[in-house]
Formats: sequence, structure tokens, C-alpha cells
Amino acid sequence: MATEMQKRLQETIKDFSLPTFEEIPTVGLYLEQTSNFINSYLEELLGTKLTPSMISNYVKKNLIARPEKKLYSREQLAYLFFIALAKTVLPLDDLKLLVKVQQESYATEVAYRYFCEELKQTLTAVFEHKALELTTADQPEQKIMLSNIIITVAHKIYLEKYFAVLQDK
Repeated sequence: MATEMQKRLQETIKDFSLPTFEEIPTVGLYLEQTSNFINSYLEELLGTKLTPSMISNYVKKNLIARPEKKLYSREQLAYLFFIALAKTVLPLDDLKLLVKVQQESYATEVAYRYFCEELKQTLTAVFEHKALELTTADQPEQKIMLSNIIITVAHKIYLEKYFAVLQDK
């Protein structure tokens, strides 16, 4: 039986999901629109906002491609969801290397779908205190790395939410 604390924590992620790749706009978004779109999904989960200056910094550091005619594409938005979450546990230089490896290994749509599915499953397992299904050694190295990042992000989010609930008491 779940304790009151567990119920409150589970409530924080109950309705969380990232947009599917198809739900990400196909028309380009301007910088402010891009920031607002990403934040509409992640702000409550992370407790922080992805600012336009942060996005511009990711472009300068070559984590994502420069926008075309000041418009960010569906693929860039997909990468920004990943970057916004992964940067909470990885330095930007490591994140840049990880994005490069991913781009060489999988199409953006395939990688994003896997990322969304894995994130949802991992957050649910962590917040419901269930065993995590870890990737096995026969998985590609890139999937194992992504899985480990997602597990780390999920545990970090859990701890932040846990301490927030404690402070509210």
C-alpha cells in the first residue's frame, strides 16, 4: 500500500509525457515559440525553464544545428527535449559528444521515439518503486548509454520532487 508521500510523488508524474514526434510542429518555430513549446512539457517536471538564451547557447556550442531563417525544425525540437533533460546530469561537452554519436547511429525520429518511451517507463518505475528493466549487454552501446542517462535523470527528478514534498510539509 502506497504511503501518503508515495502518492504525492506519483501524482507529480502521473500525467507527464513528451509529445510524440508527430505532435512536434512540422512548421518551424521562432526562438521564443521554441522555448515556450519545450517548457509547456518540461517546466513542471524539471521545475526550471529552458530559456531562449540557453537554446542560443546550444546552437553556438553546436549541440543543435543553426535554425534556418530563424526557425527551429521538428528535429531540432526533438533534440532540445533530450538536451533539456540530459543537461541536468551531464556537462555540455559530454552532451555534445553524445548527440554526435546518436546522429551517426539513428535517425532523429527513431532516437526520439526510443527516448520518449524509455523516459516514460523509467520515470514510472522510479516513482512507483518498481524494478527497472535494464538494457542488456546485447543492446547497442548507444542504447545502453541512453538508458543510463535516462535512469540518472529519472532518479534526479525523483529526489528533487521528494525534497520538494518534504519542504512543503
